[in-house]
Amino acid sequence: MNPFTFKNADTMPALGIGTWRSQPDEVYEAVLEALRAGYRHIDCAQMYKNEREVGQALDYAFRFGIVKRSEIFITSKLWNSDHAPARVEEAINRSLANLQLKYLDLYLIHWPVAQKEGTEFPSKPDDLLPIAQISLAQTWRAMIEVQRKALAVHIGVSNFNIPKINDLAAQTKLVPEVNQVEIHPYFQQNELVDFCNKKGIIVTAYSPFGGKIMADKGIDIKKDAAIVSIAKKHGATPAQVILAWNIKRGIAVIPKSVSKSRIVENIGTLNVKLSREDMQQMAQLDRNMRVTEGALWTMKGSPYTSEWLWEQ
Repeated sequence: MNPFTFKNADTMPALGIGTWRSQPDEVYEAVLEALRAGYRHIDCAQMYKNEREVGQALDYAFRFGIVKRSEIFITSKLWNSDHAPARVEEAINRSLANLQLKYLDLYLIHWPVAQKEGTEFPSKPDDLLPIAQISLAQTWRAMIEVQRKALAVHIGVSNFNIPKINDLAAQTKLVPEVNQVEIHPYFQQNELVDFCNKKGIIVTAYSPFGGKIMADKGIDIKKDAAIVSIAKKHGATPAQVILAWNIKRGIAVIPKSVSKSRIVENIGTLNVKLSREDMQQMAQLDRNMRVTEGALWTMKGSPYTSEWLWEQ
């Protein structure tokens, strides 16, 4: 399973470790365990509130020769309250300071919604700013500027649909290099994946197992009979089958874990080779079951609606 290649020939490892929901006192060891196990792709974000601890782990890894900076791919994301063009460079510099880095390999617009400066999550509609006040194109032009200044080697988006990507490209003449979105066997996003492939956009899947929200609903994709059957056939685990399925589709995956055993299990995915028949079986599992609905951004009275967020 080869890494995915950008248009300038840079590469991004197909499998990374996610840090969402990783507590600060856990993520330090998780990152070091991942690097020792062979991971070379770490996915971060300002809003995860653990970049400082990730940075401490990276500093340790560099100083003690676990890995060189040039050998790893590190992503972070611009939060909604920093969409104003003047704040984009400030935001990436905060992430760089916390991560103890001079540059990011990839910087993403985390969500296609804007909030008032200083808000973490909106508690009322007035915390959200209408798209007419800060357009996505304005924010994207500021992202292009931080790339020009070499603060980020590559830039992209997260949670963007086809119309929003097309609009960015039409207004700025620059297509995002990556789109990070929810993808798992019950929510396969075939139309969006096909679109991104045609545009040369690398797709990264978050919540590849469905995430905590799905677990809270009593749904466990890893117990799906078809996935369990494929796993037995390959002497693999259901988690490895799910990750291998995404990678074989040309999609990078960033499963989050702070457990050493799961970190090792997940990287074992790279030894799992699914057949065409396996992939056909997996394709039959799609339920169009979106888990991350973005309800905070579409509360009653918000300038954003669910239809706007995911369809328009």
